[in-house]
Amino acid sequence: MEEQVSKKQQKENLGEETMDAEKELNGEEQQETPEQEQKGDSQENSSDIEEQLAEAQNEAAELKERMLRLAADYENYKKRNERERATAMKYAGEKIFREFLPVVDNLERAVNQGKVENADAEKKLAGLMEGVELTLQSLYASLNKFEVEAIESEGQPFDPNKQEALTMQESETVPANHVVTEFEKGYFYKDRLLRAAKVIVSSGKASE
Repeated sequence: MEEQVSKKQQKENLGEETMDAEKELNGEEQQETPEQEQKGDSQENSSDIEEQLAEAQNEAAELKERMLRLAADYENYKKRNERERATAMKYAGEKIFREFLPVVDNLERAVNQGKVENADAEKKLAGLMEGVELTLQSLYASLNKFEVEAIESEGQPFDPNKQEALTMQESETVPANHVVTEFEKGYFYKDRLLRAAKVIVSSGKASE
C-alpha cells in the first residue's frame, strides 16, 4: 500500500513538473511576442526608409539629367552666338558696300555717256557732267544713311576743332579768321569728327 501511495505521489509530482514546464514554455513564448512585434516594426521602418531612399535617388537622377541638358543647351547657345558674331564681323561692311554699288553704277553710266559714238564733244561733256552730278547726289544720300554729314566751312569762322588751316590769304569780302575756300571737305560721323576740313583762312582786307 505504501508503494501505491508512492507511485501516486510520483505521478502527481510528474504532472506538476509537466505543468510547470508548460507554464515556463508559455512564459517564454509570451516574452518573445513583444520582440517579434518590435522586429516587425523595424522591418516596416526599414522598408519605408528603402522606399524613401529609392525615391530620393530617382529625384537626384532626374535633377542630374536636367542639369546636364541645361548645360548642353547653354553650350549650344554660346557656340551659336559665337558663330553669329563671327559671321556678323566677317560681313560687317556688307550693308555699306551695298549702298555704294548704285554709286558705281552711276559712274559707269557717266563714263559710258562720254563715249557715245557719233556725238559731238559738247553733248558728250554735258552727258558726262549730268552723270557725275547724279552720282555725287547718290553718294551724298548714301553717306547720310550712315549718319555721315559734311562740315559747312566756307564763309564760317575758322574752328581748329574741325578745320585745318592750310594757309591764309587776304580777302575783300571774307572777314579775317573766316574760311575763304575749302580745299578738302570735312565730315562728321554721328557726333565724332571723321575728317577735319582743309581750308584757306582769310587774313582780312589788304592793308593800304
